[in-house]
Amino acid sequence: MKVRNKNELLRDLIEKLEERSRQENVSFWGAIAKKLNRPRRKAYEVNLFSLQRYAGKETIIVPGYVLGTGDLTKPVTVAAIKFSSKAEEKIKKAGGKVLDIFDFVESKPNLKNVKIMG
Repeated sequence: MKVRNKNELLRDLIEKLEERSRQENVSFWGAIAKKLNRPRRKAYEVNLFSLQRYAGKETIIVPGYVLGTGDLTKPVTVAAIKFSSKAEEKIKKAGGKVLDIFDFVESKPNLKNVKIMG
């Protein structure tokens, strides 16, 4: 896949995810790489009211931005490229965790109960 992104860190992450997908034969990493490899104007944006549905059950990966519209009543773990300040504040207030997508990928997580939103 041709990597379109001009952000050097993101481009490296996409290439790393594609390689990891091939090496481990796990299509999950390839799916994240494909979703990250979009122009910025078409980046995924997920609001908190969408995350509420999966709160407490799963770790959610957003290959884009998390915005602060809506409320959370249950804790949720979210990994994304970027969070709005309100979204980060509300997630932490509900007892959830905010993760950088780069750190999430490096931590070699167990892929059970992980969902991609976007």
